[in-house]
Amino acid sequence: MNTKKAYIAGGCFWGMEDLFRVRPGILDTEVGYIGGENDYPTYRNHPGHAEGIELTYDSEVTSFREILDYFFRIHNPTTMNRQGNDIGSSYRSAIFFRNEEEKKTAQEIIQIVEDSNKWEGKVVTTLEPYTAFWPAEPEHQDYLVRNPNGYTCHFERFAEPFI
Repeated sequence: MNTKKAYIAGGCFWGMEDLFRVRPGILDTEVGYIGGENDYPTYRNHPGHAEGIELTYDSEVTSFREILDYFFRIHNPTTMNRQGNDIGSSYRSAIFFRNEEEKKTAQEIIQIVEDSNKWEGKVVTTLEPYTAFWPAEPEHQDYLVRNPNGYTCHFERFAEPFI
């Protein structure tokens, strides 16, 4: 097994985690805060941070490209700082790349999504260098497993992959 990590944000972390947890090759999910101004952020104090997820995956089963493809099918990447009822920079669409290869892959996938014209409007997903990922409080982990009728604005909008 070749274990790797990916860091993305696309609105409320609960819904993204719930959809990714069952994807082939995803070994673990954790929700948290990423891309912000303070160390040890909390739900009540995370200036500049996005609600993101850390995906641990087996790269022999799935790839960073496939993860990004699915990411663009389960949230609206054309709404600036918004997903569903959630508004603000915490809910931005972002890919946190850890090296130039991931950045290049993200740029390629964004272009593929743009060229598909499946979404109305331009993709506003930001590419941000990974700095640190801070796990969210325990009550946010696996939230929709524990609260099956809890709020989410994430669902598969397109069954067919972009790639």
